Amino acid sequence: MIRLLIHWLLSAVALLVVSQLVPGFNVAGLVPALVAALVIGLLNATLGLLLKIITFPISILTLGLFLLVINGMMILLASNLVRGFHVTGMLAAFWGAVVLALLGMVIRALTKNA
Repeated sequence: MIRLLIHWLLSAVALLVVSQLVPGFNVAGLVPALVAALVIGLLNATLGLLLKIITFPISILTLGLFLLVINGMMILLASNLVRGFHVTGMLAAFWGAVVLALLGMVIRALTKNA
């Protein structure tokens, strides 16, 4: 349980870092980042999973890069649902997904032993 809470907090911090690095990716503070991390996680676990299954052949052809497009779409959808979290367009969402994927690898490495 504590590991899940640490992962959630680190994901919110990752969103704050992405908002500093990617133009058009704005997070108003820690509370919107926490809510956005939760919403993005839920969207990826439900709608994102369904889209990844449907677009599996495209993902194979693009060597997995299309998965970043799907993650960007989930981020863009979350920005429409969460107040204080705004992404200006698909390009910002795509680059945000790229940076979040890289930060996610770091987070998983940090929480692996926790």
